[in-house]
Amino acid sequence: MKKTGSINIFTNHTEISEKTRAHLAGKLTDAGYKVTDSFSHETELIICVGGDGTFLEAVHTLDFPQCPIIGVNTGHLGFFQEISPESMDSFISDYGKGEYSIQTLNTVLATVTDRHGRQSRHLGLNEIVIKGRHSYSVHLYISIDGVPIEKFSGDGILVATSAGSTAYNYSLGGSIADPRLKLLQVTPMAPMNTTAYRSFTSSILLPADLSLGVVPEHQENCIFITNDGIETGYTDVKDIKVEVSDTSVRLLRFKNYDFWNKVKTKFL
Repeated sequence: MKKTGSINIFTNHTEISEKTRAHLAGKLTDAGYKVTDSFSHETELIICVGGDGTFLEAVHTLDFPQCPIIGVNTGHLGFFQEISPESMDSFISDYGKGEYSIQTLNTVLATVTDRHGRQSRHLGLNEIVIKGRHSYSVHLYISIDGVPIEKFSGDGILVATSAGSTAYNYSLGGSIADPRLKLLQVTPMAPMNTTAYRSFTSSILLPADLSLGVVPEHQENCIFITNDGIETGYTDVKDIKVEVSDTSVRLLRFKNYDFWNKVKTKFL
């Protein structure tokens, strides 16, 4: 099944990634594909060469593209990355024959509203983190679909997608969720339980049709929103709404891919 569009290769520009990119580009060109360094409406596939951080960088730099993405792992963990540098011939062969599937990953959206009614949006493939000024506790009123749930105090909260459950969420003690589940996982960061603040000490799972509401106790304090490692600071925050976004990311997966086998390989 010959393709007619172009293939965009995105790298983290390390020495090993650049060598891998050149080797892969040559093989794709020999197989009859048009390889480019730039993304356009003609791009049929994005190949991301690097680690998981490079994959997230590509997703954000290219503004959550709707064409499929596949990764070549030249990093460390490589959880998103499907291909090893040694298996490029098999990848090109299987791709040409159409022997692959598309895995759709959901994203999470945080909408920040200030006291003047101005709104800012932050999109994450892995997670949204809400925290206070560095080294300071943050106090937050948490609600689910408008129903008050807790008065949180601690370092902050993390709201992860299923795909992001194996990232920062996992290091905080959150649960691993199969990426086929459409949900949000809310994980506390160093929560405190006192007579003034009663915080959940473990993750809670929300179905995709429910949203999380966050209101800072002191609106004049600085609140930081981090989406996939991209940090933005705010003052005068009135409220924050976190929900499953309509935007998705499409990963190319081949016949031998199995999520739980990858979990076992990477973590055990």
